[in-house]
Amino acid sequence: MERQEAFELLKKHVSNKNLVNHCLACEAIMRKLAKYFGEDEETWGLAGLLHDLDYDYTKDKPEEHGLKSVEILGDSVSQEIKNAILAHCEKKTPETLMEKALYAVDPTSGFIVAAALIRPEKKLEVVDVEFLKNRFKEKGFAKGANREQMKTCENIGLSLEEFYSISLEAMKEIANDIGL
Repeated sequence: MERQEAFELLKKHVSNKNLVNHCLACEAIMRKLAKYFGEDEETWGLAGLLHDLDYDYTKDKPEEHGLKSVEILGDSVSQEIKNAILAHCEKKTPETLMEKALYAVDPTSGFIVAAALIRPEKKLEVVDVEFLKNRFKEKGFAKGANREQMKTCENIGLSLEEFYSISLEAMKEIANDIGL
C-alpha cells in the first residue's frame, strides 16, 4: 500500500479530525525513528499512520482495537505492519524494533500535543524537551498519556530525553498539517 492510499483509507474510516492528526503525528515520529535507526521509513510510517484505523468501530470495544484494523487492512500491508498495530494496543507483545517504537510513540504524540496546547501560543514551536520533561513529572498533566508506556522508549535504546527530542522534531516538521 502506498502512503496516499493509506491516508485516504484512514480518512474513510476515522471521522475525528483530532484522531487523524494523532495518526499523522505518529506517522511522522515513526518515520523519524526509522531514519534514526536505519530502518524502512515507508513501512514504519504506514504503521504509525494506520495504527488507529479502527478507532471509530472499537472506541467502545477496546478488546477489538487493533484486531479490526488488521481485518480492514487484509493483505494490503505486510504482516510486519499488522504486528506493530497489534503490539501498540497490547494484542501482542512488542518484539521487533518497530513494534516497540510504535508502542512508545502512541502516547507520546498526544503528550506533546497537550504540551503545546497548554502554552498561550498553542504551537509546537514553543515546546522544547525540557518543557516535556517537566510536564512528565506532573501526574495531573495529560493523564491519558501513559508514562510507563512512554518510558518503554528505553527498550529501543533511547533515553526519554532522546526520544522526546526525536518525537518533537518530527512533529514540528508537520506542525502546519496538524494545526499546531
